[in-house]
Amino acid sequence: MAAITSFVSMAQTDSTLYIDGSQGRLYTCVTLPDGDGACPMVILSHGFGSDMNSPIIASLAKELPARGIGVVRFDFNGCGKSDGEFQNMTVPNEIEDLMAVISWTRLQPRTESISLTGHSQGGVVSGMAAGTVGETQIKCLALLSAAAVLREDALRGNTQGARYNPWHLDQPYYIVPGRNLKLGRAYIQTAMTLPIYETTSRYSGPALVLNGMADVVVPYTYGELYHKLMPQSQLQLLPGENHGLTENLPYATGLVADWLERQLKP
Repeated sequence: MAAITSFVSMAQTDSTLYIDGSQGRLYTCVTLPDGDGACPMVILSHGFGSDMNSPIIASLAKELPARGIGVVRFDFNGCGKSDGEFQNMTVPNEIEDLMAVISWTRLQPRTESISLTGHSQGGVVSGMAAGTVGETQIKCLALLSAAAVLREDALRGNTQGARYNPWHLDQPYYIVPGRNLKLGRAYIQTAMTLPIYETTSRYSGPALVLNGMADVVVPYTYGELYHKLMPQSQLQLLPGENHGLTENLPYATGLVADWLERQLKP
């Protein structure tokens, strides 16, 4: 069970704290709407090597509370202000991190329901977590530029520009160029057999699949397959939009927030 291990600051509507995760403490920020009653809570998960302040995550964290929806966002292990080394990060232990945050959120007195929204690798993690625990625990799911391509990237031997022979991993880590990130051997080994679609497709609740059509990191066809395999999903393709959804961030934020509001505050 997740536990608060340290409070950094506290206010009525915005607090930062640490939750126990897979590799140590997860730096977490909670933003609540005005009032003191129960409200829907959305857990936001960032992408590969990023943190809770990535553009789409930070933008949603501002927009959703204004609509009466609480937000929990956090840094995955080895990222941002969380414990751990990036070299030890894998998708499976990021799923463990998210499960810990879900457990913590479930115990909070203002939690009415829990929904998940993830960007890029955080979308993969959110989808697999939702497929694992099911619609009885997760009210709805939003996948933003979800990086299901990461399995094929590992099999091809090229993750975010870090190149390797997947069948002969002779180094403990491989450098991601331009970002100075150490991609660990365990990340590659687990990614190669990761049941991304198989697990996510078990989630039968409402889902939004949103992809930019100009995304060169994760082609939008990966989003189309998510949509095909999820019976209650809605597919939203944005012409000219990039992987980070920053070409028109207010528009992308509004689309996601509108959809979440329709699901959570009908």
